[in-house]
Amino acid sequence: MRKFDTKVQYLKYSVLREVARFAWDGTLLEKILDIPGIIVPGKTPTMRCCVYKERAIVGERVKLAMGGAKDNPNVIEVIDIACDECPMGGYAVTGACRGCIAHHCEGACRRDAISFDGNHTARIDKTKCVECGQCAKVCPYSAIINNKRPCEQSCKVKAISMSETKAAKIDNNKCIACGACVYQCPWGAIMDKSYILDAIDIIKKSAGNSEYKVYAVVAPSVSSQFKYAKLGQVVGGIKAIGFHTVVEAALGADMVAYEEAAELAEKGILTSSCCPAFTDYVRKQFPDMARHISHNLSPMATVSKYIKKTEPTAKIIFIGPCTAKKAEVLREDARPYVDAVITFEELQALFDSKNIDIAAMNEDVLDNASYYGRIFARSGGLSDAVAEGLKERGLAGFDFKPVPCDGIEACRAALIKLSRQSLDGNFIEGMACAGGCIGGAGCLTHGEKNKAEVDKYGREALEKTISDAIKMVT
Repeated sequence: MRKFDTKVQYLKYSVLREVARFAWDGTLLEKILDIPGIIVPGKTPTMRCCVYKERAIVGERVKLAMGGAKDNPNVIEVIDIACDECPMGGYAVTGACRGCIAHHCEGACRRDAISFDGNHTARIDKTKCVECGQCAKVCPYSAIINNKRPCEQSCKVKAISMSETKAAKIDNNKCIACGACVYQCPWGAIMDKSYILDAIDIIKKSAGNSEYKVYAVVAPSVSSQFKYAKLGQVVGGIKAIGFHTVVEAALGADMVAYEEAAELAEKGILTSSCCPAFTDYVRKQFPDMARHISHNLSPMATVSKYIKKTEPTAKIIFIGPCTAKKAEVLREDARPYVDAVITFEELQALFDSKNIDIAAMNEDVLDNASYYGRIFARSGGLSDAVAEGLKERGLAGFDFKPVPCDGIEACRAALIKLSRQSLDGNFIEGMACAGGCIGGAGCLTHGEKNKAEVDKYGREALEKTISDAIKMVT
């Protein structure tokens, strides 16, 4: 049984699986119209008003599974036809209002937006309301609620607004491609573009081709996913898809932590570079602070660069929890090293498109990183790794004061303090997703329990120090 957090994830996966299945046998273009057939009128339950609308929406999901709109540089897109079920209007008074005479809501409103009818029931004047929420905070009956849409609520960088057709609209100048809206939308109306066809094309061309090998660079958060199988079986399944070698992105994390330790000691203050959503946020919202971003590439790009240096013809596909990685590989600094990015959701679709039951696979080995590289997957792990890097470089005397930021709101608070020179710290560990990479939008499952899985995975590493892990690449 496949374990997804929501039915929305399952619908998305189902389309990806069918697109991949047809792509493997080369019949995608001729069978593409059959893909919406996974929604069968009269047989398949639908969350929509009718099965025909569901089929139309599946058609849009197919387009995104095939790479989405080419004229939109953002990897996050809105399916307009699917985005019409959520209420709008911000703060509103519900039937729970008892018409009390205290009128705390009126006293809390500084815009005179609250009035009362003949029964003392509160009313909100939308022409005056600024959505501050003070009235809701003071209501003794919790009778005032915020009808802000889940996508807007989840987007902490305020990149989502409503279009004239009441569909969600993404401001690409603010969006950092973290995918929080993708995961939180209850209707699956916001999705990340898939490059699963690029990955399949690379793998198919490598079959029987001695000119290049395909490497899978796998994020350390894989340890908290695919819980119906063992990690070694997941590795075996990846190779069964057609990958020649599976390499831990955690090895790149070891390399980054070791270099960032030296860079921090030299510069005195630094912000991390491993999370592409965070670095994008810094450049868009705090451009003056961008000079503090570590010069190091992300762990994904770092280990991929090493692989291509030793084997120039290699093709590299990154597999992880992050939608922002799809945006990162479009940047000039990462593009030469990574050929495609897929998420864990998409990896599950690849397994099933080839009828690979990983729970029945023999276990393979994944071991080329240290404990410190592996714990990059959760918030605080990078700070621990940099502290170890300072120690192993003989820089333990440096006064290391990390500021681990769990989620983009914490990142914003730290960056504001840094810009005002009031930050009580000298290293900002920026993680856009709550919990770190284990909270990425492309995960199969999300949750605090994943942190324990990552730490356990780290402790299982044969290499106990960063130096031992990177000996093979230095």
